[in-house]
Amino acid sequence: MPKSILFQMEELEHGLLIQPWAWLQLSEDSLLAKAYITTSKGYALLLSDLQHVWHEQVDTSVVSQRAKELNKRLTATPSAFLSHLRDLMCTLLERSAAPKGATFSWEHVPQGLTLRIRSEISGLPFHWNFQCALASPSLVSQHLIRPLTGMSLVLQCQVRELASLLRLKDAEIQDYQENGAVLSRDRLKTEPFDENAFLEQVITENLPDACSIENGRSFAMKLQNLYVAIAKQEFQAKRKRQSSGDPQASDSISSNETDDRPLNQPGQHSSAPSLSVFETLDMETSVPMQRPHLSKVKRKKAKGLFS
Repeated sequence: MPKSILFQMEELEHGLLIQPWAWLQLSEDSLLAKAYITTSKGYALLLSDLQHVWHEQVDTSVVSQRAKELNKRLTATPSAFLSHLRDLMCTLLERSAAPKGATFSWEHVPQGLTLRIRSEISGLPFHWNFQCALASPSLVSQHLIRPLTGMSLVLQCQVRELASLLRLKDAEIQDYQENGAVLSRDRLKTEPFDENAFLEQVITENLPDACSIENGRSFAMKLQNLYVAIAKQEFQAKRKRQSSGDPQASDSISSNETDDRPLNQPGQHSSAPSLSVFETLDMETSVPMQRPHLSKVKRKKAKGLFS
C-alpha cells in the first residue's frame, strides 16, 4: 500500500480515537456510536450494543464506488458525498435521533452490522450503507478498555483529592470551635468526615445503579468530557512515539489535522491540545453536597455563621 494511503488511514484512526461516544436511539433499539468523517480522506465509524463492537474505515475510493452502486442517478465527487454524510451523522450524534428528512436503520448481518441511511441530495434520493465488521480486540482495547481504565484512575484520584479537602475543612471547623465559635444555624452542622464509612455508603447505595448499564446512555451522556480528555492524552502519547520513530509520519499527521472536529461538536477543532484532565471535567455527582461558607471569626465578636 502506498505511503500516502497509509498516512490517510492513520489519520482516520487517530481522528476516531479522540471522538466522544454518543448514544443513538434507532426505532426500538439503541447503539453507542462514534465517527470521524473527513471530506478529503474518508471516514471511520464505531458502533456498539454493549455486547459487540463493529467498525468500518474506508477511503475516498471506496466511498466513490459504493455511492455509484447505491445511487445510480446521482453523480458527485467523493468529497460531496462525504460532506453530506458528515452533516447527517453530525445531527444524528448531537440529537440522538435522525435529522429531518432522513431515516436511519440497522440490521445484523453475518459477522457484522449494516447501518442504512436514506435521505436526499438536491431533491434526489440518497442511500448509504455503513458496512461494519466486528472490531478487532486491539481496537476495542484502544477505544474502550484503555480509556475506561484511565477514567477509573482519574475518578479515583478525584475521590482522594476530595477526601483530603474534606479533612482539611474538618480541621478548619474544629479550629473555629476551639476558639469559641458555634453555628448560628443547626441545619448546617455536619459530622467529621469518615472516608471509609463514606466509601462503604457510596458502594452500598450506588452500586446497583452503577451495575445497571442497560444501553450505555448514562456513559454517553455524563462522562464524555472525561473520556475525550483521556483519549486525547492517549493520542498525544502515540503521536510523541511516532515523532521519535518516524518524523515523516508525524509531519503528515500534523499537516492533516484541519478537518477532524468531533461530529457531535460542530465548529470545534479537535486536534489534541495539551489539556489538564480536570479542566475538561463536567461531571454530575450522585449526592449533591451543600458547602457552607465559613468566615474567620474574632474571639471577641463572632461573625458569619458563628455567634
